[in-house]
Amino acid sequence: MDTKKEFFRMMREHSEIALATSFDNTPNVRTVNFYFDPDAKVLYFATFSDNTKVFELEKNTKVAFTTIPKHGTEHIKAKGICTKSSKTVYDLKEQLIGKMEGYRELIEDVGAFLVVYEIHFEKAQVVLTLENIDTYTL
Repeated sequence: MDTKKEFFRMMREHSEIALATSFDNTPNVRTVNFYFDPDAKVLYFATFSDNTKVFELEKNTKVAFTTIPKHGTEHIKAKGICTKSSKTVYDLKEQLIGKMEGYRELIEDVGAFLVVYEIHFEKAQVVLTLENIDTYTL
């Protein structure tokens, strides 16, 4: 497997992650749309500013995520640090719209209420099949 090639392909093709947070020893997981910037090597997602995950991230910035497979079992899995971004949904508008159908309407309707977070991580597990797994270091 060309691990680097597969990592970037999946980050480009997949549009959702299962994002795991933890606060006060209580885990929480939810599905969020994302955009991965291949140059900055940062994963971005937007959420409503009054969302539970915002509260949880203020208390504990350590997260884990896995992309939601588009084909079979292929996915990316990683752990990292999640912080509020200086970017807005308007800064990432074209990238988000390019990845997710319906995002244009979401930004137009409620963009002012969305805050962007970024996940920084150093390595990720790349899973093509249960027998074909490797680690990619960014």
